[in-house]
Amino acid sequence: MTNSSITFLFPGQGSQSVGMGKELAQNHAVAHQTFEEADEALGYKLSDLCFEGPEEKLKLTEITQPAILTASVAAWRVLHEKGIKPAFVAGHSLGEYSAHVAAGTLSFADAVRTVRNRGKYMQEAVPVGVGAMAAILGMSLTQVSKIAAESAAGEVCQAANINSPEQIVISGNTGAVARAIQLAAERGAKKAVSLPVSAPFHCALMQPAQDRLAVDLRALTFENPSCPVICNVDATAVTSPEAARDALIRQVTGAVRWEESVRQLIDGGAALFIEVGPGKVLWGLMRQIDRSKTCLTVGDEASLQKSLTNLSVSAA
Repeated sequence: MTNSSITFLFPGQGSQSVGMGKELAQNHAVAHQTFEEADEALGYKLSDLCFEGPEEKLKLTEITQPAILTASVAAWRVLHEKGIKPAFVAGHSLGEYSAHVAAGTLSFADAVRTVRNRGKYMQEAVPVGVGAMAAILGMSLTQVSKIAAESAAGEVCQAANINSPEQIVISGNTGAVARAIQLAAERGAKKAVSLPVSAPFHCALMQPAQDRLAVDLRALTFENPSCPVICNVDATAVTSPEAARDALIRQVTGAVRWEESVRQLIDGGAALFIEVGPGKVLWGLMRQIDRSKTCLTVGDEASLQKSLTNLSVSAA
């Protein structure tokens, strides 16, 4: 069933965990095949790292990104096989690639190789220790942007993930982010904490990564999306191959406008959201954005069965 109110949401980096996708691959041939395709496209056993770890290796950005994409696409293919099709798709950062695979804009093999390179380029763009990210809770975007601008002092410090009314993540040079954490705490943030990330994503320091990734993306074939894909950088729907490619390029240094993206979907009639892939990060953010909307998750067999039951009830 394609339901005009169903939206699939795909998670980004940070949702990984050892064992992700394993149950779905054991229970559904299409999920098993997805991991085999990823192994072949990458030339190593990504499936083993997803299913068995070790966690240290799964946390390396150039492995994390294709791993989450693969686990998400496996879950999406299972839903697709069950006849559940969304009216809209969106993904958080890396998740935007999963969304484009689901919409048919990009082939899975192209996407999995591209995000491996994306992870590598992001890691290599900034020497370890030079950049940082921090989550600021309980402050408006206006307040956070003002703090970031004041803390920059000639360095980079900017809003990177505008996740919900409760949570904004900043990114930039280590010293600038540390100053912003202190300033946010002084000005009444509920919480301002440094994040355990390997690079300062979604800020101007990522320009070298964006330049390298642009070359890769321009070499790929993009198709017309089968349904609108809400892009992070503009929080609007992309419906053409060129718009999709351009949004993925600009996304590397641009902010993830997640709250705005979700509100755009709600305004367009989305009432039922399904987080497709590992973890429950987007489910948690949805509760902060609009608790009145139903948000299901599909990451393992139990969550799949629970969501299928929910969907059959809502369709009845």
